[in-house]
Amino acid sequence: MRILTYIRQVLDAEESVHIANNAVALENSKLVLDTMDEYGVEEALRLRESGIEAEIVAVAVGPARVQDALRTALAMGADRAIHVETDIRLDAIALSKVLAQLAKQEEATLILSGGQQADWDSHALAAATAERLNWPQVTWTSALELKGTTLTGKHDADEGTESFTLELPAVVTTQQGLNEPRYPTLPNIMKSKKKEMRKEPLDQFDVTPKLKFVSAEIQVKNRLNKILDGKDVPAAAAQLVDLLRNEARVIA
Repeated sequence: MRILTYIRQVLDAEESVHIANNAVALENSKLVLDTMDEYGVEEALRLRESGIEAEIVAVAVGPARVQDALRTALAMGADRAIHVETDIRLDAIALSKVLAQLAKQEEATLILSGGQQADWDSHALAAATAERLNWPQVTWTSALELKGTTLTGKHDADEGTESFTLELPAVVTTQQGLNEPRYPTLPNIMKSKKKEMRKEPLDQFDVTPKLKFVSAEIQVKNRLNKILDGKDVPAAAAQLVDLLRNEARVIA
């Protein structure tokens, strides 16, 4: 079987966000493999180590720098990588078209993707990809086991934890708690440099973004510094309720 693990490259969690020319400035920032996607790479490796014969292919869509994140996935143990190189910003729906087409080309039977990418805070990619492929989807998994073509496990739901069973092919989103990603060892980092990284042009996927990026800004919340007179408690309480309802809008 073949497992595709979709990954993104994002700012390191300890990096400060800077805006330049109405966009997040990344030139001098430390960029890493998105942690949510890292759980997907690790889980693919663990499924293979459990005895499943599988080829693991790391996939990324983005500018030339994204290959550094792909090299990290290869150093972790992925067999090869596919880089769809483009400087065009793709929304989740447009991106799902690329991922679905790659899954068909590669004859993949399982797609693993982070449940919520750090840079766009979206859950839509996996769901849109599953819809395009007409595959079942499991979100926010906390345990996975594969026997033959039957995938079982647990995932988080509003009511708690649910158990599931489904037949491949399928799309699965990963999250913290599913596993503990391994650190690439020096020998594996050296081996990763010799592994295949195929580049594909975006043109062949006939993708048109549905969303247009306009600008980015850092959200700043300033305190109003309003002081209420506590001498008249009923009046102060009424004023506080009015502020919470009409200015802060935290109560109905």
